Amino acid sequence: MFEDITKVIIFSDMDGTLLNSEKQVNDIDRKAIEKFTSLGGKFTIATGRTIQSFEQYRSIIDLKMPIIMYNGAGIYDYISRKLLYSKSLSETSRKITAEILDKMQCAGGEVLKPDGTYIFRNNKYEQLHTDLCKVIPKYMDINDIPSGDWLKVLFALEHEKISELEMLIHELGFGEQADFVRSSDIFLEMLPKGTSKGSALDEYRKLDGMADFTFVAVGDFDNDIEMLANADFGVCPANAEISVKNTADLVLNHTNDDGAVAELIEYIIDKTEG
Repeated sequence: MFEDITKVIIFSDMDGTLLNSEKQVNDIDRKAIEKFTSLGGKFTIATGRTIQSFEQYRSIIDLKMPIIMYNGAGIYDYISRKLLYSKSLSETSRKITAEILDKMQCAGGEVLKPDGTYIFRNNKYEQLHTDLCKVIPKYMDINDIPSGDWLKVLFALEHEKISELEMLIHELGFGEQADFVRSSDIFLEMLPKGTSKGSALDEYRKLDGMADFTFVAVGDFDNDIEMLANADFGVCPANAEISVKNTADLVLNHTNDDGAVAELIEYIIDKTEG
């Protein structure tokens, strides 16, 4: 599987995997990535973040490969500045969102489009997301957000209410029209039906020159499970959710705070040299 390091590509989740608790990339991980790519390996990101919100990390991680974004609804190439693949929510997503907002008055959230972030209701959890992503959003009513290219909708609310929201979605049958996945303890995302980081991994294999690569995926949360399952080798840090650990081929000894990605890279290098 790891005979030729130049035919290995790593897809790393950001929050809880590559980023530490301070939302920074550790030096040990950054240096390991530099070593891996200097040996000919390929490294990229698979994230729920948007084109705009990932910009803050581009000067830290010098990525040459396209990135899986919007939790699998898009693959973006920063070099050509083009979306190489995208899948949008259906027109019913506006109605679904409006009904959820009507029944869950505590929920905040946003619509993510290629051109930016549209906040339809702010609360402290949504504000936290905006601050973390370091984007300048547009604020408008859900009915005023421009149609087309809705790559995902994020709902932000307190942890105790997430399960209540999931139950509401089930009761109203919205799961038949879109996919819903937790991306953290306070965020639940609506994605186009059949969309995940795992489905985006399948689309990535179709890109020019990627057919004979070994795909390695590392992630820590619910929204990473399908990616780990669809990869040739699925990995998670020590801080991952139990459900993710049960899916992974390898559970690392290190957490996102002490060099999990660096540990994975050294594992691959050892295999290719051994």
